[in-house]
Amino acid sequence: MTISPKQWTTEELTTDATTSKLEFRSNRLAATTAWTSHYQAAREKFELLFQHLNNLNPDSITNAALADAYDKGLGEALRYLAGPPISDDDLKVIADIDSLKPSILGQNPDALSRVFSVIDRVIDPHRFPWLKAEKTEDSVPTEQQIETAILASSVLLAAQRIATERRNDGKTNQETQVKDYLRSVGFSEVAPATINTIVKGPQAMQFCVECKLGDRKADVIIRLHDTRLLAIECKVSNSATNSVKRLNNDAAVKAEYWLKKFGTSQIVPAAVLSGVFNVLNLEQAQERGLALYWAHDLRKLGDFIQSTST
Repeated sequence: MTISPKQWTTEELTTDATTSKLEFRSNRLAATTAWTSHYQAAREKFELLFQHLNNLNPDSITNAALADAYDKGLGEALRYLAGPPISDDDLKVIADIDSLKPSILGQNPDALSRVFSVIDRVIDPHRFPWLKAEKTEDSVPTEQQIETAILASSVLLAAQRIATERRNDGKTNQETQVKDYLRSVGFSEVAPATINTIVKGPQAMQFCVECKLGDRKADVIIRLHDTRLLAIECKVSNSATNSVKRLNNDAAVKAEYWLKKFGTSQIVPAAVLSGVFNVLNLEQAQERGLALYWAHDLRKLGDFIQSTST
């Protein structure tokens, strides 16, 4: 007889969701060191850019100066002169160029001109008012205007960097937690491979990460003791609203696909959660066949894995 994952009660889900939310709050409040680091790195970029382009003086913005700016790694700072900032992909499309690599731009003056033409048209008039001023004394920035522009630009870039880091690191850290836990209970990692039939993939006491299971990729796949596959999605949510997307519209949809393709006796879809989740969404996902575990209590995941050995 196969062992099914435990179906958590509303009270149990509420308790774990509360613990996870408290950990999320604590981690966010402790992020001041990362913020300072990102701000300082961004400020260094803008200070160097302003120095290199003579406080964005139009007469100093030549193709040679732009090429040198890209060569010094200041392309990101250039994009953040726009209001709102423009992405690499958008800039390439609008400027109609194939690459923003310094080595390529340096050999293509026409591409450089098109790049800055785009940035010049969308440059932020609130941060850089002197660039839109007539050729008078107002077109020469004051020290206060320069400081304000560098400060605002640095905050803008740092905020984007830390938001991206949080999105990427949250999931990566969670996957690392799961992998470390599996190793601690005797499992070993094997190379990922596409799994089209239940006999493929990790074998006894093995797991793989970022494996394609059918047509959908799973974050972690474990071979249970009874030969079934446990397919885990690692989900980090920063709000109850976001939990619908992460859990119900992604992980639960994958669970239904895997169960339909491989059968309920072959696959155990699961999610390891951290962050902020709505209890109603947790209950709905569980009802759709998704087993739920929490990054702050992986022992319960271990208990289930161990139970499949009997």
